[in-house]
Amino acid sequence: MKARLFFLIVICFQLMGKAQTYKLKTFALSDVRLLNSPFKQAQETDKKYILAMDMDRLLAPFLKEAGIETKTIGYPNWESDGLGGHIGGHYLSALANMYAATGDAEVLRRLNYMIDQLEKCQQKDADGYVGGIPGGKKMWQDVAAGKINAGGFSLNDKWVPLYNIHKLYAGLIDAYSIAGNQKAKTILVKLSDWFYSVASKLTDEQLQTILRSEHGGMNEAFADVAVISGDKRYLELAKRLSHKTILDPLLQQKDALNGLHANTQIPKVIGFARIASIAGDSSWTNAANFFWNTVTQHRTISIGGNSVREHFNPATDFSSMIETKEGPETCNSYNMLKLSKQLFLAHPSATYMDYYERTLYNHILSSQHPDGGFVYFTPVRPRHYRVYSQPQMGMWCCVGTGLENHGKYGELIYARTANDLYVNFFIPSTLNWKEKGLQVKQETAFPYSEETQLKISIKKPQQFAIVFRYPSWIKEGALKVFVNNKAVAVKRNADGYASVTRVWKTDDVLTIKLPMEIKAEFLPDSSSWVSFVRGPIVLAAATDSTGLTGLKANESRNGHIANGPSYPIDDAPMFVTADKKNITSLQPVKGKAFTYTASSFVYPAKYKELQLVPFYTIHDSRYMLYWRYATPAQLETIKEEIRKKEEAKIALEKITVDQVAPGEQQPESDHFFKGEQTESGVHRDGHWRTAKKWFSYELKNADATARTLRITYFGQDRNRLFDIYVNDVLLQTVELNGTKGDQFFDEDYVLPAEVAKQKMIIVKFVAKDKSIAGGIYYVRLLK
Repeated sequence: MKARLFFLIVICFQLMGKAQTYKLKTFALSDVRLLNSPFKQAQETDKKYILAMDMDRLLAPFLKEAGIETKTIGYPNWESDGLGGHIGGHYLSALANMYAATGDAEVLRRLNYMIDQLEKCQQKDADGYVGGIPGGKKMWQDVAAGKINAGGFSLNDKWVPLYNIHKLYAGLIDAYSIAGNQKAKTILVKLSDWFYSVASKLTDEQLQTILRSEHGGMNEAFADVAVISGDKRYLELAKRLSHKTILDPLLQQKDALNGLHANTQIPKVIGFARIASIAGDSSWTNAANFFWNTVTQHRTISIGGNSVREHFNPATDFSSMIETKEGPETCNSYNMLKLSKQLFLAHPSATYMDYYERTLYNHILSSQHPDGGFVYFTPVRPRHYRVYSQPQMGMWCCVGTGLENHGKYGELIYARTANDLYVNFFIPSTLNWKEKGLQVKQETAFPYSEETQLKISIKKPQQFAIVFRYPSWIKEGALKVFVNNKAVAVKRNADGYASVTRVWKTDDVLTIKLPMEIKAEFLPDSSSWVSFVRGPIVLAAATDSTGLTGLKANESRNGHIANGPSYPIDDAPMFVTADKKNITSLQPVKGKAFTYTASSFVYPAKYKELQLVPFYTIHDSRYMLYWRYATPAQLETIKEEIRKKEEAKIALEKITVDQVAPGEQQPESDHFFKGEQTESGVHRDGHWRTAKKWFSYELKNADATARTLRITYFGQDRNRLFDIYVNDVLLQTVELNGTKGDQFFDEDYVLPAEVAKQKMIIVKFVAKDKSIAGGIYYVRLLK
């Protein structure tokens, strides 16, 4: 008890120390209410989706693992493929956010019901464990006994169980800290005691081995538990659960992110920042800042998102971003906003909020369909499209974060010091600062209007500052401020904010003029692909609605990918002008707000009437987000270059029956990866997998059209001897002896006739005695 009291006192002094420097806090989500805007509409749409989901189906994995009879079957898709319970954890967070944001009684009833049922599950065993991981109890017993087999996306042959249970931890934390459910705290502390017992049996080295497996933000969760419980043991556990393979390069200010699974790393860094905020460790704060700067400045596109096929592409080469159907993942942006919030509260710089605003409008807001449904990947590929989840089918990670995203828009519109009010975003809303007796009503049609008004209602006149973000998208000196219609001079400070200090009284009105410009933003690799932004709003053009295969995703493993036809990039619209400075001269369309044409620049002529509008308004359509720029002299050369590359790519795709990228999380999960003594990594920005024993994938051959297996190797791999089996039939014995040079190369193997007829082909790589199978860089079934 004394130790806990001491720990609480230490935390209080640390927070007071920070307060003496910045004194910044957020408001409770319940203190802010959205007014009519796209954000309010998205919040209501999200609430309908939340209420359409069946709590008993979400709870089924937990009840089943606890040995309690379920009331109904669990959900399909990822929930039945090994990630049982992960959406249930997200659902707790979503309910907590939505209740705080709306006060809806039905949302609260659902939250209480979920917590009550989880309590029943936990009470079935004395150790405090509760979870929906299939066979989780036995698995955790093995882990505690030191029987550990960790891969990038597996632990003891389970699909990312630490990542899975992190969602429950986060949900319980939110249910208590946001929605005030005391029972959630009790469940949380018991669950934490259970995990502490497991971890205490393991060495630091064993824990670091476990952390090779995707584990969400387990370090952040235990840092939060340390504060909630007042038990310093959990802060030490949070530090032990911090992955040194990622932390150490960041401490040295090194970017070692190429090829890494993006959303595996971002939550780890959120944890580094959270631990630093409690422990006062500036080196960990600096590491988190370095990561944030690296990702936002060098690995992020105009909408605020990052990653290709879930992995960090090379910062110097975004070609794969343009070519793939699997562009930035919504989960990544969800987590980058969490990290931005942590860093902002540690140091309230507008740089964090400029990124937050850009991502909020252009990735998060755009990732929900106006009629409901969440987006996993946002393709950047010219003239491609997005697909959307359905409440009873898609159970992807981006459904989980999507449920949360649209209920917490109010969390950072405002912040405060002990006396002053911070305004970060120009979103219609009301704020109730109860302790100060202050209500603020922000009225704006931004971004369709270039101003916002803050109307004051206060119990008695008080002197304080209203500190507002001076956005980076406004020229120095262009922002104008008026108090009760009288101009007030303001200046942007070193942190990117300006302020007005006065004795404020009821009916005072602060008006901020926010002039926007259209700017061209090229990809971070400085290639010739350009996106257009007005203020913080990314512009895009809807091109057509043909071939939108799987627009509303079904429950299939690949339903989250827009698998409709890819249209040739060489036929996509381009911007052509001799002077690059001209390309921002877009013409407003009369009678249509925030709508532009570029008919004098767009090539070919059939696209000249395309209209550029806010990207977040485009749904159920193919679109142009990035455009190839060329001078007239370059045009034919560039077209021919694209055409040749596209012809080869499309020709290969036409004869591909199924494919898997070894070492990449989702492709391996979707193809039911299995293996023993196997490793994966990245070389030359290509992912590989090897094994001292074996590994395998299940590839679909639904129409029995496969005839050939194509494997990609690296030419300098040597001393590798292994067998390739297809459906337990030996296909080929392979020897890699390093004689193919410093390059990747393909080998084709003809499938036996009896195997080619099968609708499922299991490809297995088996190492010879004292040798290694692989590296395997790509696997394709070809017609």
